[in-house]
Amino acid sequence: MSKRKAPQESPNEGITDFLTELANYEKNVNRAIHKYNAYRKAASSISKYPNKLKNGDEAKKLDGVGLQIAKKIDEFLQTGTLQKLEKIRKDDTSSSINFLTRVTGIGPAAARKFFEEGVKTLEDLKKIESKLNHHQQLGLKYFEDFEKRIPRAEMEQMETLIVRELKEVGTEYIGTICGSYRRGAASSGDIDILLTHPDFTSESQKQPKLLHAVVDHFESIGFVTDTMSKGDTKFMGVCQLQQSGEDEEEYLHRRIDIRLIPKDQYYCGVLYFTGSDIFNKTMRTHALEKGFTLNEYTIRPVGVTGVAGEPLLVDSERDIFEYIHYKYREPKDRSE
Repeated sequence: MSKRKAPQESPNEGITDFLTELANYEKNVNRAIHKYNAYRKAASSISKYPNKLKNGDEAKKLDGVGLQIAKKIDEFLQTGTLQKLEKIRKDDTSSSINFLTRVTGIGPAAARKFFEEGVKTLEDLKKIESKLNHHQQLGLKYFEDFEKRIPRAEMEQMETLIVRELKEVGTEYIGTICGSYRRGAASSGDIDILLTHPDFTSESQKQPKLLHAVVDHFESIGFVTDTMSKGDTKFMGVCQLQQSGEDEEEYLHRRIDIRLIPKDQYYCGVLYFTGSDIFNKTMRTHALEKGFTLNEYTIRPVGVTGVAGEPLLVDSERDIFEYIHYKYREPKDRSE
């Protein structure tokens, strides 16, 4: 199944599940990102469809559902299963590689290499732990915790702590938790924080101390428990909420990424990392139609020569929408 499946209320959960499983197979085993994206897009459309699908023809009216996917939906609705998936699940290579990529730090290439060396399960990984890099060792150590999604209530507690403690490090810091949490999801896979400070711009020197000061502080209060990697602008690690007196059970360890972004590029970054990826694609396409090029760093006008000009001044996400004459959408309305 998918790496971290969100709880779904869709009447077509069985269909979105098999599409997600096919997507992960294409990405992890075949390295076919185009097919991965196609299955993901179809699953996203179907998950929002309010009615139970009766057949593939009905599904074809939805965005991203073509003839081949419609045929698979028909097969699934008629037989309750999918031959292609049954074959994949029985195939030792596919299922093992797919499983190994669920360990954070193990990508498709590393998973295939491990499989070729006879490593197929968590127990096998534990036997060769000394051969794993630091990131992979932490992925193995916290595998059970990382598999479990983070309920929204816990994410909100973390957000409160993060915002409060950032001010302790420096009053001028701005931090935003992005990803599906910002879009209002009931649960999240990990915590993705975008950080900025007026002292750091695209024109200034690198300012790694701005990131490291925040990480050091989070470590000192026991929130960050492990470091996977720490560069000038990106930290990858593990965090855990501390138990308070009235809490019955201990909190799980969670994956956390913190990115430091130049102040003048911050809101393009917030827009991009909030997603969804489908919404980002729509925004980029619309921007091009209006004569702008938009990415995670900047929005720039494209002249008649086709060459992008200087980045435009952006002080909020709304600025980006206004430049490209696109109706502002709240984060909760950006899931498609």
